[in-house]
Amino acid sequence: MKEYQTITEISGPLVFAEVDEAIGYDEIVEIETPRGEIKRGQVLESSEGLVAIQVFEGTSGIDQNASVRFMGETLKMPVTEDLLGRVMDGSGQPIDGGPDIVPEERRDIVGAAINPYSREYPEEFIQTGVSAIDGMNTLVRGQKLPIFSGSGLPHNELALQIARQSTVPEEDVGGDDGGEGGDGSEFAVIFGAMGITQEEANEFMADFERTGALERSVVFMNTADDPAVERTVTPRLALTTAEYLAFDKGYHVLVILTDMTNYCEALREIGAAREEVPGRRGYPGYMYTDLATLYERAGRIQGRDGSVTQIPILTMPGDDDTHPIPDLTGYITEGQIYVDRDLNSQGIQPPINVLPSLSRLMDDGIGEGLTRADHADVSDQMYAAYAEGEDLRDLVNIVGREALSERDNRYLDFADAFENEFVQQGYQTNRVIDETIDIGWDLLSTFPKEELNRIDEELIEQHYREEETDRQVVEAE
Repeated sequence: MKEYQTITEISGPLVFAEVDEAIGYDEIVEIETPRGEIKRGQVLESSEGLVAIQVFEGTSGIDQNASVRFMGETLKMPVTEDLLGRVMDGSGQPIDGGPDIVPEERRDIVGAAINPYSREYPEEFIQTGVSAIDGMNTLVRGQKLPIFSGSGLPHNELALQIARQSTVPEEDVGGDDGGEGGDGSEFAVIFGAMGITQEEANEFMADFERTGALERSVVFMNTADDPAVERTVTPRLALTTAEYLAFDKGYHVLVILTDMTNYCEALREIGAAREEVPGRRGYPGYMYTDLATLYERAGRIQGRDGSVTQIPILTMPGDDDTHPIPDLTGYITEGQIYVDRDLNSQGIQPPINVLPSLSRLMDDGIGEGLTRADHADVSDQMYAAYAEGEDLRDLVNIVGREALSERDNRYLDFADAFENEFVQQGYQTNRVIDETIDIGWDLLSTFPKEELNRIDEELIEQHYREEETDRQVVEAE
């Protein structure tokens, strides 16, 4: 191990140093300040005679008299099943006051890409207990399904609800299975927070501890006052842990990453310090590739019991879904869940707008033997009815409700009931899939049978609630 005192420049989170040997990309570096403080970094760029180092703990205190030591290895995450129930900082160091981690092995945080030939197609249901997701935009094991939110919206509450309630039910899905997968596998949650405030961090930890969800979780916490460059490491540490638990220990792992916007801002900061030619809105031109290296680590492998499912959460700047961060995320992932500002202002919890939301793998994760035979038909019919009700709301603003037909008024009533009874459930209510679909039937039964043109007639005979239609007639009279 060679030691250098050849720092030539310090720019933002980067340190540039001259070297007289070949230095590997991503190699770990220790920088010792003149005061004896040790800071860790990583080689970001290596060329003949010069290296660029990104410093995880920030560059304050580093000057040209500091010593630079190259460790000869890349950053590795110590992994063990004992990580469950632990809280780490954004660089993988324990911050919960617990014992030191004794790893079974140390794994490169970059991970290994899953061979497409070895991938198993995602088609098994994950129950989040949130009706707007389970019923209308179903999450499937091995899927990557982001949540698109905005500044000030309650995406953190939704993230905690999903982390607390998510489970892999038995195939017949009769209720909560206590955290066991339908094939006997354990279920675990990896929670990676990037750039959140200390207040948010305290709320997250209080909820995890209060509900007992921490017992089956591993938490990585990077707060806003931590160095921005550390945010580029946090999701990779989380995903490396998830891959170990899933593919070595057979867990079904749900990875929740919040907030990906802060991650991308860190990429932009590093790019500016390197004086790179910027891409759209100042973000690096390689941001698409960088995000893909994270999102594509979700999946299943043939012959392995476990799975890695991702729910990345991002706040769209200015609520603009054409912004580069949601735009590129949407290209890579298999759908999106929209948190809506108007629904939030109405007090709907969680304020999920199902119309622009999408789960591209939903059809493969629902149906007979997976959830319920009527799941797909009920979902399609509710989506169509809610979309028609939304269109009619615009018309009401012009002509008034009295000018509409009885049929149109029924669709308007359905849109209101859908938001207030199906989407609205609060952040503490955990609905199993049977309950979600039953609520859907209650709402659809306010229509005459002939209006239910997206549902199989046999299913209508089995599940249609005549009493709901009778109640509508009485209320109309």
